[in-house]
Amino acid sequence: MSAPTPARSVAVPAISPRLLRVALLAVGLLLMLAYLVAFDQGAVSQSGMYLHELMHDGRHLLGVPCH
Repeated sequence: MSAPTPARSVAVPAISPRLLRVALLAVGLLLMLAYLVAFDQGAVSQSGMYLHELMHDGRHLLGVPCH
């Protein structure tokens, strides 16, 4: 009988590339939403006051100082 050969280890990534892309996209969208709600102060909503008022109410709801 021949001696058994040792098994080769295979490196498996901890996170799949697709999951990483989805997670980075979600973090980016959440950061954009946090900016709009907490710090925008109307800079993005140049076309009308609806978005500004919606974010203003969101700041009050979250307790972020806005004025």
